[in-house]
Amino acid sequence: MFTLPTLPYDFSALEPSIDARTMEIHYTKHHQGYTDKLNGAIEGSELADASIEEVLCVVSQHSVAVRNNAGGYYNHTLFWGSMKPGEATQPTGELLEALSATFGSVDGFKQEFSNAAATQFGSGWAWLVMSDGQLQVVATPNQDNPLMDVADIRGIPLLGLDVWEHAYYLQYQNKRPEYIENWWSVVNWDVVADRLAAAS
Repeated sequence: MFTLPTLPYDFSALEPSIDARTMEIHYTKHHQGYTDKLNGAIEGSELADASIEEVLCVVSQHSVAVRNNAGGYYNHTLFWGSMKPGEATQPTGELLEALSATFGSVDGFKQEFSNAAATQFGSGWAWLVMSDGQLQVVATPNQDNPLMDVADIRGIPLLGLDVWEHAYYLQYQNKRPEYIENWWSVVNWDVVADRLAAAS
C-alpha cells in the first residue's frame, strides 16, 4: 500500500513561482486523494504488493480507477522532487550536453517543453523522457505518464510539469504560459541529472 511522500520543502518555499496556498491544496488534497484512492483501488488485488512502477507498466489490464490514481500518485511524487527553492539554476555536465545534442541548446529544449505544456489540451502533463536511448519531449492527458503501457511514447520520465488547472489557477488563473515560464525558476536540475544518469 502506498503512503503520501514527504514534501521536501515548505509550502511557501517555491514562491513567487508557485504560491503557498496552491502548494498546500495540491499536496494535502489532490496528492493525498490520489494516494487514498489508489490504495482503495488495489486493496486485495495482486497489485497490493507491487511498486508504483510495476502498477503503471500493466495499467491497461486494470480499472480506470487504478490508471487515474496510480498516475496521479506517481506524477505528483516526481513533480515535487523536480523542484527546489532558492536561486534559479541551469543544467550542467552530462545533462547539459545531452539537452544540447538533442534540442540544439537548453533554450531549444525549454521552448519545445514549454510548447508541449502550453498546448496540452485540457488537463495533463509535459515530460522530458528517455525513450529508446534518446531524449524526447512528450505530453500526456489527465494523469497518464510515459511509464504506462497505454502511452503513445513510452520512456523513463526525467522531468514532469503538471498543467492541470489545480496546479496554477489560484495564482495564474487562465495564464498557463506565465505559470510555465515562472516554473523554470524552480526546476531542480541536479535531480534531473541524477534521473538521466540512472536511465542511461
